[in-house]
Amino acid sequence: MIIHNSPIILASKSPRRRRLLESAGIEFTIMPSSVQENDFLLLKPENYVRTLAEAKAYDIADKRLKSWVIGADSIVLINNTILEKPESVSDARQMIQQLNGKSHVVLTGYSIICKQNAFIFTDVVKTEVIFKKLTDEEIEWYIHTKEPYDKAGGYAIQDLGSFMIKNINGSYTNVVGLPVCEVLDQLYQQGVISRKRISTNLQSNVGKS
Repeated sequence: MIIHNSPIILASKSPRRRRLLESAGIEFTIMPSSVQENDFLLLKPENYVRTLAEAKAYDIADKRLKSWVIGADSIVLINNTILEKPESVSDARQMIQQLNGKSHVVLTGYSIICKQNAFIFTDVVKTEVIFKKLTDEEIEWYIHTKEPYDKAGGYAIQDLGSFMIKNINGSYTNVVGLPVCEVLDQLYQQGVISRKRISTNLQSNVGKS
């Protein structure tokens, strides 16, 4: 089991990031940051997600000094163009057509901050995602579901959009919205969480059948 030695806060209202941490056995509270993404659009993509993740974490860490705050931001990047969340069916159609049969990159910046411990760690994880060649019928079906419209790039790898994904190179959870492996490694290294072995009778019962 995972032992929590300090409180953890997720500075995001993303249901996907919440589910990822819950699935990893992490206990945390949610305090969405009020940082506006539009303030950082002039930055280069990697600097954009790094700066925004850190700003989101700082926004909450300044209010909860003893907590370990996780901030994150993800973007879909193709041919040096950032694909935001589609605002209409035509937006979604254009995005999926751009991604169709091609390789693109998902960048997620993540930041972990604890003001009381004077700790800050920020990094960016990159994953390559390759779309299969989609038919017009497949594109039209997908963009008329509800799924594309709150997702960067207009798709969700973990849900209906999984049928479009031919291959990925790198972290799967990074594409969903949070590089869980890297985040947990940092929390373990700082002693925020630890593992405790659950005792069982399995060994003692071996050979007694």
